[in-house]
Amino acid sequence: MQIRSLPFTTSRRWMLRALCGAAVLQVPLSALAGFNFFTSEYTATRDELQTQIAKRFPVAERYAEIFMVGLRDPQLGLDARGNRAAITATLTIASPLLAASPVQGVVSVSSALRYDAATRALRLDQPKAERLELQGVQGRDAEHLQRVGAVVAQELLQGQVLRSFTADELTVGRKTYEIGDITVQDDGIKVQLK
Repeated sequence: MQIRSLPFTTSRRWMLRALCGAAVLQVPLSALAGFNFFTSEYTATRDELQTQIAKRFPVAERYAEIFMVGLRDPQLGLDARGNRAAITATLTIASPLLAASPVQGVVSVSSALRYDAATRALRLDQPKAERLELQGVQGRDAEHLQRVGAVVAQELLQGQVLRSFTADELTVGRKTYEIGDITVQDDGIKVQLK
């Protein structure tokens, strides 16, 4: 009897990793990051998502042709109870109208999540500024700048990619999976493969 080896495709590598990982590690498969085709789910860890988000910053946008608002140093937060992700970032508002320009601060934005099938990406959806603190500005100026900062931060984060998938990652053998339900956990985000 002759035994021939089959070429190792990316799909077979993932399957082997899943099998070996489950056998070697005495940890439930749901606790492991990555694809689990036995339970039809993928889990992205907080660290993996944080790395992906950091690559897409800094971002900036002009507002009303007067203000330049920028975000940098994003930190990911996960709210399992609310099934939402949050981004806390350093905020900068610059304008020739400001005596102390640029104004620095911190903004926290929470967001629902959605899957964009056309780009195979997990994205922020309808982000909402929950907290915005500015340094060195008070009174009406602070209120006005907080409104500007909140609006622009929400616009900058709308549709922001948390995780992209390749076609190879979503294919096992002849089956190509789609992403279904999205569940935020305390230490990562789990998506259903269907």
